[in-house]
Amino acid sequence: MPQNEGPQHEGFEDELGAMLRRTGDGFAADDRRELVEGGLRRGKRRLVRRRLAMTGGVLALAAIGIGGAYGGSLLSPGASSSTSSVAAPPTPRASVDPTPTWKWELRPVIPVKDIAAALKNNTPAGTWQFDNLDGTGQSVAGVFDDGNGKAAVTVGLFRTGTGEAGEDQVACPDKVAVPYDDCTEERLTGGSRLMILQGYEYPDKREETKAWRAVLLTRDGFLIDVSEYNAAAEKGAPVSRENPPFTPAQLKALVTAPDWGPLAGQLPENLDVSGGEGGQGSGAGQGGGADEPPRHVEPDGAAVQSTLRSLLPKGLKVADKGGEGEYAYVVVDDGKGKSLVQINVQPNMSNVAGDLFGSGDVTTLPDGRRVKLTQEPGEKGGEGVVWWTVDTITPEGFRVVVSAFNAGTQHEAATRAEPTLTMEQLKSIALSPKWQKLTTK
Repeated sequence: MPQNEGPQHEGFEDELGAMLRRTGDGFAADDRRELVEGGLRRGKRRLVRRRLAMTGGVLALAAIGIGGAYGGSLLSPGASSSTSSVAAPPTPRASVDPTPTWKWELRPVIPVKDIAAALKNNTPAGTWQFDNLDGTGQSVAGVFDDGNGKAAVTVGLFRTGTGEAGEDQVACPDKVAVPYDDCTEERLTGGSRLMILQGYEYPDKREETKAWRAVLLTRDGFLIDVSEYNAAAEKGAPVSRENPPFTPAQLKALVTAPDWGPLAGQLPENLDVSGGEGGQGSGAGQGGGADEPPRHVEPDGAAVQSTLRSLLPKGLKVADKGGEGEYAYVVVDDGKGKSLVQINVQPNMSNVAGDLFGSGDVTTLPDGRRVKLTQEPGEKGGEGVVWWTVDTITPEGFRVVVSAFNAGTQHEAATRAEPTLTMEQLKSIALSPKWQKLTTK
């Protein structure tokens, strides 16, 4: 479950980072129960970041909005994504892979006025207002008015490389996690991939700002990311028109315009944490030396999904399933209505155990495991939704947190009075010894 991190806009890098973090974040409601939901949110935030990156501005939406999918190699140099546990206070976690250390001399040197000019040259007639035209960077934010109402528009240029990080940005999000009106994926002549998403800045409040986004991933690993809104600002401004100004066809024409190629080519190569150019150093994915903190070991996503399904009570029909890494979900139906069940499996959580289990309905089992039970209303916009959670942690810091809802998604109305699974059944799933036997990546 993504958390709205709401970073403050202090300078260009912070502003860009905020834009890139928002529908992980934009698609999630502002979360006040972070210690209860922490583990599940982190896993789902990872999924949203990678499958969606839908933050408001140069939309992540996560995310997805969102540190986000653009954390690390896609954020502008100097703007690092958070490596803190989603369940912990905002301090770095030793068990999470460190964020690459960017060097200031690698800051993009693209004149913002050139990005703005390319945007104007490839959009319909109208008036534009831009910020920071005298600066340099890799994005531009403007307000467009065609006479039918002002609309915020953002464009970002990124160097992703040719691996999974870029491909995830052109994959439509999972509707269980993120509500939207339409999303298309297309492979273009020449090898580029395109996603066009018609969603919302606040997906749990769909009567408010619409956020439409087009993302092009070129064969050479450059990402052109355009977002538009039906309001003069991504957040905090009233809706000024029914829809954002550019149609999906116009968004496609915009992101595929040849003007972006020469600009994207000015993006510098990034340095990884070891100081080498492009990608991970030779120590990636391995344990650190004597002076380095232990690296987070991520469970295998397929194993998490299959284990969750194996622990479900008999007689339930699985209507939908998904997830990635340490996070997985299923939508089950016992014939009386759909119910979303989701789980997060997190090693190395000892450093936040006090925060997670320091209050509430917490018991300690004879083997030292702590168990916290929570029953509360849902908060993602679904009418009548309730949210039941069992959170567990071993003395060694191995955490399993599982939740169930009385609806197929958190943003839709309840389909039944209570979740399909009882608290005792959730507890049985969370405490299963199978979780500590999972294979890892």
